[in-house]
Amino acid sequence: MTSLYARHKHTTLAIATAVAAGALITTGLTGSAAAQTPTDASGATPLAAPTALAPAARTALIQDKQADATATAQEIGLGTKEALVVRDVVKDADGTVHTRYERTYAGLPVLGGDLVVHESAAGVNKGVTKATNTTIKVASLTPVVTAAKAEKQALTLAKDAGSASTEASDAPRKVIWAGNGSKPVLAYETVVGGLQDDGTPNELHVITDAATGKKLYEYQGIETGTGKSLYSGTVTLGTTLSGSTYQLTDGTRGGHKTYNKSHTTTSSAGTLFTDADDTWGTGAASSSTTDQTAAVDAAYGAQATWDFYKATFGRSGIKNNGVAAYSRVHYGNAYVNAFWDDSCFCMTYGDGSSNTHPLTSLDVAGHEMTHGVTSNTAGLNYSGESGGLNEATSDIFGTAVEFYAANSSDVGDYLIGEKININGNGTPLRYMDQPSKDGGSANYWSSSLKNLDVHYSSGPANHFFFLLSEGSGSRTINGVSYNSPTYNSSTLTGIGRAKAVQIWYKALTTYMTSTTTYSGARTATLSAASALYGSTSTEYKAVAAAWTAVNVA
Repeated sequence: MTSLYARHKHTTLAIATAVAAGALITTGLTGSAAAQTPTDASGATPLAAPTALAPAARTALIQDKQADATATAQEIGLGTKEALVVRDVVKDADGTVHTRYERTYAGLPVLGGDLVVHESAAGVNKGVTKATNTTIKVASLTPVVTAAKAEKQALTLAKDAGSASTEASDAPRKVIWAGNGSKPVLAYETVVGGLQDDGTPNELHVITDAATGKKLYEYQGIETGTGKSLYSGTVTLGTTLSGSTYQLTDGTRGGHKTYNKSHTTTSSAGTLFTDADDTWGTGAASSSTTDQTAAVDAAYGAQATWDFYKATFGRSGIKNNGVAAYSRVHYGNAYVNAFWDDSCFCMTYGDGSSNTHPLTSLDVAGHEMTHGVTSNTAGLNYSGESGGLNEATSDIFGTAVEFYAANSSDVGDYLIGEKININGNGTPLRYMDQPSKDGGSANYWSSSLKNLDVHYSSGPANHFFFLLSEGSGSRTINGVSYNSPTYNSSTLTGIGRAKAVQIWYKALTTYMTSTTTYSGARTATLSAASALYGSTSTEYKAVAAAWTAVNVA
């Protein structure tokens, strides 16, 4: 489970947002900014910048790569029992294509076997980025442990982890486990449903050895959050007129819809919000399940996130296929949380304490929906160092969404959850300039980092991003004071947030895999900086220096 902060065994990120009291919410079309691409020192566009692909062109390219998958598997030296399944494709301005594959062995999914093949415009292999370099091979495909026993064990583990109720979503499936650089083994993957202890839906994936029954790995599939109150002022929304009634459906951004759960916790979408005069919300939080204000904030956060990814990277939606996710508000009764769920491809918000503090907000929308982007690109495992990088990626792009929106009621900053007052004293949830100020996050990498909750192990990556963007030392940005230290007492000059964002996105989409560690993130971002700006560029040197400054060599 991914989220803004850790409240219990699994993680949560919660945030509430209410529009300023008395403000009216107006609707209409918001024009997206022209696509922005990174530039080098001369102002030219780097050839390695990602190019926007129309959904039809992207689909055609995926189909072409899948048709060639057998030949590709042979070319990169996979065994005869291994096969590749295309998961994503990125094309650069110079024609280079980065194809992300999932791997199978004897027809079974290989968890931790994902890889990215990099090919020039002429089809020449330029290298392969693998989640694991271990040869995929198991002695037997016949399990010793029965599926029924694996299911029972997974349910027990989920209860021990604090789940309020448990049930197997599906029968355990046989897989090959090759995560964390371990020797590949035949295993079961069991998905446990039900509810977690705070009422959040459960989607716990438990991996157990099919020969011994030993637990090998577990991760939460629901990505979550928490908070108190955040407002965005008067905003413009995309809506659709159906007959004589307006629907909260954004036809200009992939058809994003906002639904009302009416304080229920069922898996259904809920009821689509409609309005007679196309003026939505009151600007004040209300315990009424018909309140539109929470829906306004959710829809606004979704459209700001869509516009950011489109304008900054040419990415059309979370899956880059032109199709929007959807949002659900008024979930549960006094539910103090919000979560992203890949299975429904949706964002869900509770109403907070007393059902009067809806957990909708701009930076939370960017944070949580970015978990969807990560899931559909690098797929960073939500555990250990890769889990910290997963959380940091959501903080990085959630912050970038806030800056991009340029909302005068919520100006861009490098503070996470600064509006939600989750600590009760007005302090933010996390600080990117000096992560340890939250009392739990790490400023720098150490060998014990993997033992921290992923929200705290995200600290060094958040710190890296601030240093790369703004540099070290004291400064004031948009009225907020920062003071960023370095591990080696070095003095750094930032390259600007726009370039730092481009480098992290290219690393995420073309060079990171499900098992990337901090050391691997350094390699991935250096590869990205080299591709975008050159291996002798100021940007490349700044990336190396920023990682060194957070003790990642």
